[in-house]
This record gives sequence, C-alpha cells and structure tokens, in this order.
Amino acid sequence: MSTEILVWVAFGVFVLAMLALDLGVFHRKAHVIRTREALLWTAFWVTLALVFNVIIFFWRGPAIALEFLAGYLIEKSLSVDNIFVFLLIFTYFKVPRVYEHKVLFWGILGALVMRLLFITIGVALIERFHAIIYIFGVVLIATSIRMAVKKGEEIHPERNPVLRLFRRLVPITDDYVEGKFLVRISGVLYATPLLVVLLVVETTDLVFAVDSIPAIFAITLDPFIIYTSNVFAILGLRALYFALAGVIRKFRYLHYGLAAILFFVGAKMLVGDFYKIPIEVALGVIAGMLLVSIIASIVRERLESKDNPEGG
Repeated sequence: MSTEILVWVAFGVFVLAMLALDLGVFHRKAHVIRTREALLWTAFWVTLALVFNVIIFFWRGPAIALEFLAGYLIEKSLSVDNIFVFLLIFTYFKVPRVYEHKVLFWGILGALVMRLLFITIGVALIERFHAIIYIFGVVLIATSIRMAVKKGEEIHPERNPVLRLFRRLVPITDDYVEGKFLVRISGVLYATPLLVVLLVVETTDLVFAVDSIPAIFAITLDPFIIYTSNVFAILGLRALYFALAGVIRKFRYLHYGLAAILFFVGAKMLVGDFYKIPIEVALGVIAGMLLVSIIASIVRERLESKDNPEGG
C-alpha cells in the first residue's frame, strides 16, 4: 500500500510540475497561441504520454500498457468533441484570443480534480455493485446515438443553472479586465466575464466527464491507469484546441467516428461478462474508427475544394 501511495503522489507531483512549467515558464506572458506553437506543444504532450506508456510497459507489463494506450486513445478522441464546445463558448462570450489559454489552463486544472473524483466513485460503485457497469454501457450507447444524429452543436450558457445562480450572487464587470478573474472596484469585489467563461467551461466539462469516464471502464478498472490516461489526454487538450480551432469544423465526419467508439465501448461493457474482447482487438477497433472518420473528412473536404476551387 505504501508503494501504491508513493506512486500516486509521485505522479501528482509530476503533473503539478508540468502545469507549473506550462503556465509559469512557457506561458508566463499572455499571448495569442499560433498554430505552429500549438502543434509543437501537442507533439510534446503526445510524446510525453507515449514515454509514460513505455514506462508502464516495463513496469507492469504489455497487457497493462495496452490498456493505458487504449484508454488514452479513447479519452484523447473524446476530448476533440470538447474543442467544438470550447470554440462555441469563446465565440459566444467574445473572449479575446490572448486570454483563451488562461481560461483553458485553469479549466483543465479543475477537470483533473473532477476526473479523479469521478473515477474514484465509479470504480467503487462497480466493485460494490457490478451490475452498474450495464447501466454505464447503456448510457454510452445512448450517448453515441445522440452524438450520431445531432445536426449541430449548440450551447446556451444563459440556461446554465450554476451560471444563473452565480450572476445573482456576484457582481460582474461589463468588460474583460486585463485577463483577471476578479477585480476590486471602490472596495467591492467584482467577477470579470473571464471568470464567467471559466465557470461555463468547468460545468461543461462536468457533462463531458459523465460520458468519457464510463467509456474507459470498458477497457480497465485499474484506477491508476484510468486516471493517468485521462490526465495525459487532458493535459494536451489546450494545445490541441489551438492547433485545431481553425480547422476543426472541416472534420465533419469526426463526430460519427466518436459516436462509433462510444457505441463500441458501450457494447463491450454489456457483453463483458459473457465474452472478453481482447485488448489488442479493442485498441485496433478504436484506432480504426477514428482513422476512418478522419480520412473520410479529409477526402470530403478535398472533393468539395476541387468542385468549388474559388470557395463560392
């Protein structure tokens, strides 16, 4: 037990060190994140996850390493759907691009804490009431169907009950104030619109967690593997947002791929007590679904560009 606690503490220290390096060194001054910088950071986080996967391979064996890789791929794929929503939130609130990274940084920090709580509760529930895994499976299949048939992504922050309560209790400035979340005016503490945006991002991620956390339960029930794969997927989310924000709408078939992945892992949960799908097969299916949706999107985009070279 002492070794297990030590491993968790060491990983926690590592994550905090990476976040401190990110915000305190590389992004100490607020600036607009360009595509090249975002791609480099994306490559950095992906490489870091793969290095950790190699450590898992030699530490706990190939089977556990494949579980981590499959979990990471699922969470990374589902995180792409977050990018659509973040883009809509920032557009809705007219957030200056220079402040987007700060909102995502603190939003993801909160997401790490929420994911740990969700994972702990989820694993405990499954261990005590195994039948709940069937409920998770049905929820994932229902989510996949909803994702596949949705016509367009819409958000209505004004309907967010947490945000409505916050606005009643806390005075809010009219404008963004130098990237601050709180500001004191004439002795009165005001929230800025940036804090409002952060609140919407956090509550939105809570909804995403309800979908994404059960998905990885189809791969493994090891809390450490579940959490670390989630963490590495989330840590790279900010960089992925800035890398894809300008082109994400061109991947029009991606949500079908994500829906197919959710349907597959949901079905895997439902049949798990009768037939164990090998982790190698599950990993191949997940990667294949994601790859097919991306390729189909690229082909469709190129065909449309060829048919309409002037873009109008």
